[in-house]
Amino acid sequence: MRNKAIVALLVAAVPACAGIAVGASPALRLPLSAFVCYAACAAFLVGICVRVLRWASVPVPFRIPATCGQQKSLPWIKTARLDNPFTGWAAAARMGTEILFFRSLFRNTQTQVTGARTIFSESRWLWMGALAFHWSLLLIVLRHLRLFVEPVPAAVLWLEQLDSCFQVGIPRVCISDMVFIAALCFLLWRRFSEAAVRHISLLSDYLALWLLAGVAGTGMLMRHVSRVDVAGVKQFALGLATFSPVLPAAVGALFFAHLFLVCALVAYIPGSKLMHLGGVWLSPTRNLANNSRAVRHINPWNQPVKTHSYAEWEAEYRDKLQAAEIPLEETHVEPTHSN
Repeated sequence: MRNKAIVALLVAAVPACAGIAVGASPALRLPLSAFVCYAACAAFLVGICVRVLRWASVPVPFRIPATCGQQKSLPWIKTARLDNPFTGWAAAARMGTEILFFRSLFRNTQTQVTGARTIFSESRWLWMGALAFHWSLLLIVLRHLRLFVEPVPAAVLWLEQLDSCFQVGIPRVCISDMVFIAALCFLLWRRFSEAAVRHISLLSDYLALWLLAGVAGTGMLMRHVSRVDVAGVKQFALGLATFSPVLPAAVGALFFAHLFLVCALVAYIPGSKLMHLGGVWLSPTRNLANNSRAVRHINPWNQPVKTHSYAEWEAEYRDKLQAAEIPLEETHVEPTHSN
């Protein structure tokens, strides 16, 4: 079902991209581009809300955190506070290290079977590539905020200056752009080169990476090869943000190709694995404190069940138990009859 949806998205995406970037007339470019942008934003917001509300509505009565350390027990036993959090603050600290630094991925190990031996080794390249990819993508998104707000916040300007502190050519080369492209190439190479990863990869896994590659490629071309009018792009972005879009004449087809790929990626996020950006916050294996030894957690939707005590069971099967010479806890006294 997911593959069919991806194919349908591709079939709808290709002619739309061609129409906006190449074949559309100037009179149709503005309504068509505005429609694509607003439709992508609506699909993103509605999809995010639906999936988050669906996940949040699933009850989690029991504590099921995935742990790999000593739980809080006796005072003289050392506790792993991050790996096995006991309080809410410890669970929040664990979530912070997981989201910001991918702590569980850092501890990942690689298993290889060589002959009759199983060899465990460290696998830190995936952690480094994922960390570089996500952090550079975050910096790129923050830098693009200057196109949607006026005046530009000082923090965004400072971040852009820091990102391009190594002035190489004009315009300056941003460090986040180079790191993002290198990390993206590493993730693609890993998908193709490792047999185990290639075997479990679906079309959706490649689609997300190729969309990101298309966005990065067209963005780099606009910045360093085929220059675009940045003032016109900002005018268009501000118009979209204020629901009064204006299409400048100096913006070419490469910009529309970049814009479409961004819109396709944004609309694709809620229904794909990229939705882990919201799901990680609601994962009960990560965001719960493991305090089952100190607090009793009762399933709130359990149906009332009629209990059958041992005394009742013994009274019901007393004759059979006595015939089998099974000792009974209670002594049954037969009533006496007088003549």
